[in-house]
Amino acid sequence: MPSDIRNFFPVKNGLMNPSLYLAATGFALIAVCYGFARFAFGLFLPQIDAELTLSSTLSGFIAGGAFLGYCIAIALSAYLTERIGARFVAIGAAMVAAVGMAGIAIAPSAPWLAGAVMLAGSSTGLASPPMAAAVAVSVQPDRQSAINTVINAGTGAGVVFSGPVALMLGDQWRFAFAGFAVAAVGLAVVAAFSIPANTTSATKSAEGMPSLSGVLWRLISASFLMGSASTAIWSFGAQLVTLRLNWSSAGAGLLWIAIGAAGIAGAAAGALIARFGIDRVHRIFLTTMAAGILMVGVGGTTAALTLSGGIFFGAAYIMLTGVYLVWGVSALPERPATGLMIGFLTIAIGQTAGAPVFGLLMDRLTANYAVAIFACLAITAGFARAKSPN
Repeated sequence: MPSDIRNFFPVKNGLMNPSLYLAATGFALIAVCYGFARFAFGLFLPQIDAELTLSSTLSGFIAGGAFLGYCIAIALSAYLTERIGARFVAIGAAMVAAVGMAGIAIAPSAPWLAGAVMLAGSSTGLASPPMAAAVAVSVQPDRQSAINTVINAGTGAGVVFSGPVALMLGDQWRFAFAGFAVAAVGLAVVAAFSIPANTTSATKSAEGMPSLSGVLWRLISASFLMGSASTAIWSFGAQLVTLRLNWSSAGAGLLWIAIGAAGIAGAAAGALIARFGIDRVHRIFLTTMAAGILMVGVGGTTAALTLSGGIFFGAAYIMLTGVYLVWGVSALPERPATGLMIGFLTIAIGQTAGAPVFGLLMDRLTANYAVAIFACLAITAGFARAKSPN
């Protein structure tokens, strides 16, 4: 094992530090819940649309339903994590993902699909708070931001894996979601042995929502705008490349591979924040996200620009979620699950609002207008700062 990894996950009495297993399990849980249960819907949307005959507006509302399910679940998850511990909530997240994706796999109609997508999407809300709480009690303080952002980067791994699945299965989206559901059940078993149960003591005196200070209000503003902007790709990326480049599901799969592979770089968010500060990293990657949205969705784009835009978007999105994770946890160090919940909940609220609006703009105006407006939303989020200006 390389010395840098040994230093990060030290060996004691011949055994690997439990933080390695926690990081690996959390990374995989986030990959399944975010990459498969939440964001894979956008990848397979053209095939689902062809079979179930969905309009862009209806597709937007269904995608928004996944984000709405997330909003409800993440608030519930933070509450439960502080009372019954991280292990049981993490197992529940994996099982909810499994049931939701199984429901997508057998969906006979648009209403059924909407309910299943909402249930599957809610698993992501359940998954993140218990991992933040587990890290708070299992990892040394000076390594917590790095471990949290490594776990958070699991989204990229899930997305990059779903891309080859789309390439191999083509129009067989039902089989894809059935396979994802099986993976989620297996992960629930792993979580039962890898995630600590006794995390309630760290927050046993916490009750209710914290008072919203200036730093939290700025976090809410930034994460809402970023979340809204991100739906241009997460919910409509596959439709945009079909429209612009006449790509089939294989082409959309390549875009998802680019997004996911670049997203794994988001594991470095903790290190970049430690070196350059939250605000600078925040602004740089919001600009990167806006560029990625334009490169994928604007009229006249090319295959090379589209895939490059996917790389920009993937790296930026995971990096920004890492920024909001660190921002929220540092604002509420005694309640890490709640600190994470505030930022991630607001991202999802933005996505809940953004998906139907983007679909409506595509129907009523043009894709160019929708893409340009949502790229501007990303830039606007940079006006909010983690620290008050002097």
